[in-house]
Amino acid sequence: MSAAVPLASWKTQMFESLLGFLPDWVQITVLALVVLALLTAWALKLKRRIAARRAVRTAASVPAQASGADFLGPYAPRNQDATAARSGTREPSGADFLGAYAPRREDGGQG
Repeated sequence: MSAAVPLASWKTQMFESLLGFLPDWVQITVLALVVLALLTAWALKLKRRIAARRAVRTAASVPAQASGADFLGPYAPRNQDATAARSGTREPSGADFLGAYAPRREDGGQG
């Protein structure tokens, strides 16, 4: 009594049908590359997990993915909060550019 239900998933069936038309040496190469990719992904995941555990132990943060701002060097914007606190000035806000349409401030200043 056969129910005619395939035992493999549709992904496996598609993979096997695509590889079935190729010569044996190509099939073996493709399968080896797939296994290599899976092992590489597993190794990278394990490496990240170990780095995260090590960072928790040493109370250091795990470096996040780098962004473009990390590579600006001398072109990076200066820290305006520290300079404004030292000089007593405040950082400009959007209301400073509204002119007559800016709401009046509580500290007596205007725009």
